[in-house]
Amino acid sequence: MKLQQLRHFLIVVEEGGFRAAASRANRSQAAISASIKELEKTLNQSLFEVGNKATLTPFGESCVPKIQQFLSSYQTLEDDLQAIAAGEKGKIRIASVPSLVTKLLPSVLVAYSKKYPDIEIVLIDDNAVGVANRLLTGEVDLALGNCTSIDQTDIDFTPLISDPIGVVCLKSNELNHLSKNAKSNQTSGLHWQQLMSQPFIYNGTCRLLENTPAEALNRKARYTVENITSLFSLLRNDLGITTLPKLAFPASEPELVWIKLLEPSLDRQIGIFKRADKTISVAAQAFYELCIDYVQNH
Repeated sequence: MKLQQLRHFLIVVEEGGFRAAASRANRSQAAISASIKELEKTLNQSLFEVGNKATLTPFGESCVPKIQQFLSSYQTLEDDLQAIAAGEKGKIRIASVPSLVTKLLPSVLVAYSKKYPDIEIVLIDDNAVGVANRLLTGEVDLALGNCTSIDQTDIDFTPLISDPIGVVCLKSNELNHLSKNAKSNQTSGLHWQQLMSQPFIYNGTCRLLENTPAEALNRKARYTVENITSLFSLLRNDLGITTLPKLAFPASEPELVWIKLLEPSLDRQIGIFKRADKTISVAAQAFYELCIDYVQNH
């Protein structure tokens, strides 16, 4: 049973005869008749009454709604698959470090959703290691963060933002006063040695201090906290200080201050990455390109 035969059958029914059906299908009447005969042979039943080709048999009447339903479903499937192939429908899964979820992604998502309103977006926030693992296991299509924790040969990484590392403490902390330029009273920065006398709170981004002299801070940490909410709670209660990338620090924080770390001067390279050994969907590729374009032009 061929799809074309089913379509020819419905056209004959809708047009009320073979001649009109042949004209609509842009085929000869003989070709339409042959198509219907082949369908009847496959079904081993007559679809039209003998001698009256416009009248359906009882079997033919029962076939009409079923064939209509099938062809409608087939057309929907064809349209959906073409839309997915064109990147107009489907789903993309993105993992991101929390700082980008709050500061960069919203603007990109607004632009993407306007251009592709029928694409479903699944957004997962995690720390840098979790983001990378979700990408490598296939849980997500794209990842946003720093990829220092994974083998560079496994991913295709495109840098987007250089995010400086700084010290976070209470505004009343002596470090805030030490960081200010004596002449201008403007914040200049701190050296890692100035932090050694204070209780240090280790968080996931402190991995960026590794292989630098400031790694000594990690070794003397009094607290280890992975959750950003818990981290800020400890900081606000004056239980210690920590280091954070600037994007991870809230723009309107009333009690805490972010101070640039001058020595060593460190930056977190934030980017968008995908697996090097796997082709992503058209919809995911469109987001990938839009994200890069947005950062380059804003």
